[in-house]
This record gives sequence, structure tokens and C-alpha cells, in this order.
Amino acid sequence: MHIELNRHAGTPLSKQIAQTLSDRIRSGLLTAGTRLPSVRELARTLKVSQVTVSKAYAELERMELIHCAQGKGCFVGPEPEEAGMPEWSATWQLSTIDYLPRAHTWRHFQGFSSDFRYRLHMAQVDPDLLPNREICRNIHQLVTENPAIIANYGPSQGDPELRRALADYFRTCGIAADAEDVLIASGSQQAIDLVARTFVGPGDTVYMEGPTYSGAIDVFAARGARIVTVPVDHEGMRIDILSRFCDVHPPKLIYTVPTFHNPTGTVMSASRRARLLELAQSYSAIILEDDAFSDIWFRTEPPRAIKAMDRFGHVILAKGFSKILSPGCRVSALAASGTLLSRLIAAKTIADLGSPMLNQRAILPVLRSGLFQRHLKRLRAALKSRRDLVLELLKRHAPRGVTWTEPEGGFNLWVTMPEWARATDLYLLAQREGVAILPGIACYANEPELHRFRLSYSFMDERALREAVLLLCDVLRRYLADPSSKDAGSRSTL
Repeated sequence: MHIELNRHAGTPLSKQIAQTLSDRIRSGLLTAGTRLPSVRELARTLKVSQVTVSKAYAELERMELIHCAQGKGCFVGPEPEEAGMPEWSATWQLSTIDYLPRAHTWRHFQGFSSDFRYRLHMAQVDPDLLPNREICRNIHQLVTENPAIIANYGPSQGDPELRRALADYFRTCGIAADAEDVLIASGSQQAIDLVARTFVGPGDTVYMEGPTYSGAIDVFAARGARIVTVPVDHEGMRIDILSRFCDVHPPKLIYTVPTFHNPTGTVMSASRRARLLELAQSYSAIILEDDAFSDIWFRTEPPRAIKAMDRFGHVILAKGFSKILSPGCRVSALAASGTLLSRLIAAKTIADLGSPMLNQRAILPVLRSGLFQRHLKRLRAALKSRRDLVLELLKRHAPRGVTWTEPEGGFNLWVTMPEWARATDLYLLAQREGVAILPGIACYANEPELHRFRLSYSFMDERALREAVLLLCDVLRRYLADPSSKDAGSRSTL
């Protein structure tokens, strides 16, 4: 088990060990019943004192993530209620080093996506709102008329025709990009990973919003980056706080979701976008601008992308099309310039030799025709109606003490409970009713706020949304009315 320790940070080593292990437990990498290394063994591996490891294990016990038995060792999860419960025997596997400090993305998409009737945790568009028939018709035509499309590799940078179409799209958004400035990736998750594996290494300082997209946290944490989180308010990332932090730890990269931020739904103001770009220029840093939602605005268009203001190549724009066109095709684009782009293309080649040509060509006719804008218009209307429904239900049925954001676009609401409450407890209680939420703990790289959670209105139709939100409000009401119900979720490892 690899645990990256920063001996020059202000955080005690015991807390760093506890944080890494808690992330692994909550994301499911360490499952209930797994025996942890002994205090002596882990101290020797990490080259720290046994007292340091003992403090880390004590902290994990306090958090009810592990239990320790005299003479037997420490195990993931609460103490079994039944004596003699068998322990998982393949403990040798923990001696095989990996570099996954956390994996909430894996847990979110694979662990419980199909286990719930009501999926309020899914920041994904209802499949019935996507242009599936058109894309399937394109695929059929492609393989019928040109079967060789599945028999050959495509260019590592991506299909030239698709890159030209995307360059045209970017220019309508005020972004000066030619086809040569575009790299096709297999979804935004790969785009973020390509940037991280190319430009971020152990100890490099990466700034992110707190909270932020959990998949990006997983990527940068796996690179061994020093992640510093910056709070978010109604105008997005607090650039004043970021500036003070940068005086102490100059940034290598700043990751931001400025438009309909995931998970809060906020929009970074135009003035803050300009200040963020100036800050990056002054430190010769990279901005990774993650844009999955800017096309989904409800009343007025959001400010232009930070990339549209970039004149010196500091911004890499990751523009996702999977969510709004076809999650199955997994197509996104990176817009960059100069040697940043050439190094990203090299990283893409190493990763997979290029994204599938069939997927790229399947969405090309949609982007080239008026269908794309007509689709976006219908999608905005449908999602606005669903957002309005959820907001109305929350206003009428949510218990006192619960608040939420009211986004002007995107897929998500960010819900805040009283500070004593835990979203992981609520998750378990809602699970009994078949309702899934995303506990906010997944959206923080460090110092999580346990009383918040994300609610997505994009995946279910209005009938199911109504049922789900009413059930959730009922669970919320019962949970907050009875403080003793906190114990109902004490065994949660999310």
C-alpha cells in the first residue's frame, strides 16, 4: 500500500495517513473486513514512528471507519456483531503497492448506479432526451458504407473533419481555435487525466474549488499532487483567497469548473475569470478549464469561457460532449496551443493510440447540422422544467434548516443540511427508500463538509423526479427531527 507523505507540509503525518486510508475506505478500495497492516509494519514501510501510525489508526477508529481488536489487528469497518465472522484472507494483496489514494469516481459509477429506483446522484442526461436515433442511424450508415472504419487506427489527435467542426463550434463561442489546436479525447475524464499525467507530478501544487468534481480529485490525487482547495461562493472560486494561497504555494495548475459548477451549480463571474487568468499568467501556471455544462443555460447565456480571453496559451479547455450528445460515444475535446498541445498529443498516443473513429464520425453530422442547436434548445427547455419542479418541491416539502442552490443551468443542486447532520447517514436512510444522492464528501479533496450533498435533476423524467424528491424530503424530515437517527448511518463508509 502506497501512502504519499509530505514531510514539509503543516499537516501532521498521522493525519495524512488517516486521510489517505479514509479515502480508500470511503471509495471502496478497502472493503469491510480487510485487515490493515500492523502498526509496526506500516511504520517500517512509511519510515515513521509507531506512535504516528497508532495515532492514525485511533483517528480512523474515532471516525468509525475501522475497528481494532487486541491481539488480532485492525480491520476495515465496524466490529462485526456476530462473533467468529470470517475475515478476508488474501491480506498479502495489501503488500502490492498501488497509487490510488482514492477512487470515488469508480464507486459512484460502478458501485451503486443500478441499485436504486430513484437516481438523484446521476449528473447525466435522461437517455430519452438525447439524439440517439440520429447517432445510431449515422453508425449504421458508416459501417454499411465504409466497414474499414472499424479496421483501422485513426490519427492520435483525432479525426480531422471532427476537429474542423469543433474548431467552428469554438469560434462561435469566442475561442480562437483552428483544427490544429484541437485534440479529441475519450470523454472529459480522459481529457483531465491526459492533462494531469502530462503536467502534474508528485509534490506539484494543484488548486481546485472546494467542493469540485470528484473525478478530477481522483486524477490529481493519483498523481501525488499537493491539492489545495479554494472555497466557492455565488460568483464561483474565491480568487482573493486563491491569490493569498499562491503567495505561499505557487501553482503548477489550477483546475476549475467555472460554468454551472459541479456540484454547486454556480457560475464564475466574468471579472473573476479575468482575474484568474491574470493570476495564472503571473505565476506561469496552467488553467484547466472543465466545461461540460455551458450549453445548458436556462435564461441567459453564461460569460464566455476563460479560454476565450487567453492570449498567451495558459488555458487548456476540456470541452465535454458526452453528457449532452452521447455518453456511449465518449467524445470530448481539448483546446490548447503551442508545446502544451504537442505534449498532450504525445500523452494521448501513449494512452490509447487515439479515440475510436467510429464514435467520432457518428457525432460529426450532428455537430455539422442545425440538429445540434435544435437539440440544445429542446434539452434546455426539458431540464429547466425539471429543475423548476425540484425547486418547487423542495420549497414546499423540505424541512426547516435545509437550503439549496438555485442554478441557472447545468444538472445539479447543492443541498446544505444543519451542521450536525451527515450526508453519509442520509444516504443510508434514503437507500432504504430506493433513493440515491451523492454525499458531498466525495467532492472534497480535503477537509470535507459532511452536511452537504448533490442532487441531480437531469436523469429522471418528471414523474419519477416528483416521487424521488418527495421521498427524499420525507427521509430528511425524519432524520433531522430525530437526532438519534444519526446513529442509523454510523456504519456508512461512503
